Amino acid sequence: MTVVSVEVVQTSSLGDRSYLAHDGQVAIVVDPQRDIDRILALAGRLGVRITHVAETHLHNDYVSGGLALAQLTGATYLVAGADEVGFERRPVADGDEVSVSAGIGLRVVATPGHTFHHLSYLLDDGDGPVGVFTGGSLLFGTTGRTDLLGKQHAHTLAEHQHSSVRRLADMLPDGAQVWPTHGFGSFCSATQSDAPESTIGRERTANPALRLETDDFVVQTLAGLDAYPAYYAHMGARNTAGADLIDLTPVAAADPAELAARIADGEWVVDLRSRKAFAHRHLAGTLSFGLDGPMSTWLGWMAPWGAPITLLGDSEQQVADAQRELARIGIDRPAAAATGSPDQWAAGDDTHLTGLTTATFADLAAARAGTPPHGLPAVDVLLDVRMSNEWRTGHIDEAVHIPLPDLPHRLDDVPAGTVWVHCGSGYRAAAATSLLQRAGRRVVHIDDAYADAAGTGLPIVPGN
Repeated sequence: MTVVSVEVVQTSSLGDRSYLAHDGQVAIVVDPQRDIDRILALAGRLGVRITHVAETHLHNDYVSGGLALAQLTGATYLVAGADEVGFERRPVADGDEVSVSAGIGLRVVATPGHTFHHLSYLLDDGDGPVGVFTGGSLLFGTTGRTDLLGKQHAHTLAEHQHSSVRRLADMLPDGAQVWPTHGFGSFCSATQSDAPESTIGRERTANPALRLETDDFVVQTLAGLDAYPAYYAHMGARNTAGADLIDLTPVAAADPAELAARIADGEWVVDLRSRKAFAHRHLAGTLSFGLDGPMSTWLGWMAPWGAPITLLGDSEQQVADAQRELARIGIDRPAAAATGSPDQWAAGDDTHLTGLTTATFADLAAARAGTPPHGLPAVDVLLDVRMSNEWRTGHIDEAVHIPLPDLPHRLDDVPAGTVWVHCGSGYRAAAATSLLQRAGRRVVHIDDAYADAAGTGLPIVPGN
C-alpha cells in the first residue's frame, strides 16, 4: 500500500489552508494561494514533482495561484467544467476519477453550496478513501457561507450545502480526514471553529449540517451571516479570468517629501508597526493597520479599490511581508514604501509627528462616572466598531455603533466631541482612531479586551 502524506500550507492571515498530497515522488496541490513560492519550496524540500493542481471552486476571498502553479510546473489543472473560465484547464465533474500516481487517486464529488459548481476531492491511497478536500463545503464544525454569490441565492445554496455535506458523510468512513480550505478565521466560513483538525466521525457529532434537518440548518446558517470584505467582489472575476504570476519585487521607496505629499493628498499611508508603537509616535495622517493582526483583510476591505497604498514599516522584511499579504487579495503593487522610524519619515520635524491617547475599559468606567484618570478627557461619544453580529450579542449602553468597514464612508455620522473608540481586542479600534484622527477628531483608543468590560461595572445591554 502506498503511503500518502498530506502537507498543510496555512495562510492564517486570511483563515485559509492549501494542501500538498504526495507519495514521496509526485504530488497534487489543492487550492493554492497566489504566492506559490511557498508551495514550490515545500515540494523541493520533499523532493516531489507537482503533477496536478486542483481547485475546489472559484475563490471569493483570495486570488488563486493555481493557474500560475500549473503553468510553471506543467501540472494538469483541475477546475470544474461547469465554471466558464478564461484559461485552459482540465474540466472535471461529479464522478470523474483522476489518477495522480499508482498510489494516489482522486474522485471528484459535486458539493454545491458555497458556490453552485463547488467540488470536493476524495483522496484514495489504493486501499480506499483516506480523506476529502472539501474547500468551502464541509468545514470544521461548520460549513462555508452561502451568500457570496448574492443574497438572492443564499437560501437555495444553503439547501444545497446541507445536502452536499450529508452526501460526503454518507460516502466516507468515520476515520476519513476532512481537509477544508476555509474556516480558520476566514469570512468564507459561516461560523468559526477552533478545531485544528477533524474527521467525518467527529463532524457527525459536531457539525450542524449533520445534526439538523434541512429547514433548521438553513435558518441557522442564514441568521449567522454577517458582512464580508468588500474586496471579495473583485476576487471571483480575477479567478475566472486567471491570475498571472505574482510580482513581489520591492516597490519604490518614498522619501519624507513624497510621504508628506501623499498624506496631504488624502492617500492611504499605512503604518504596519504594532498599534502600541503607533500610539506612542507616528507620522501625522497615517493609518494604523499593524502587521501583527489581519492587516490585509481590514485594509483591503476599507481602502477604495485601486487607490494608491503606501506602506510604512520598521524593516524591509515587514514591508515585504505586507506586500505579500496584499498581493494575495489582488492589491498587486503598493504605490510606495518607507522603512525606519517616524522620526525618519518626518525628516526630524516634530510638527509632523503625533501619538494616540490610549485607555482601558476601567478608565472608561471611571470617566463615565465623572472621574476620568489623569490626562484623559471626558467621554462625549463612545464608538463601538465591532461587526453587527458582535453588537447584537451585547454592547455597552449608549454606545454608537458603526462597524469598522463602514467608518471611512460614515465619518460624518460620528457625533461631535471627543470620541472614545473600542472593538473586541484593540486592533480594529486602532484603525478606527487613526481614521478619526486623520479627519481631525479628538480621539481616545480603548486598547483593551471587550470581554473584560462588564467586570468594570459598565452596563452591557442586548443588541438590536
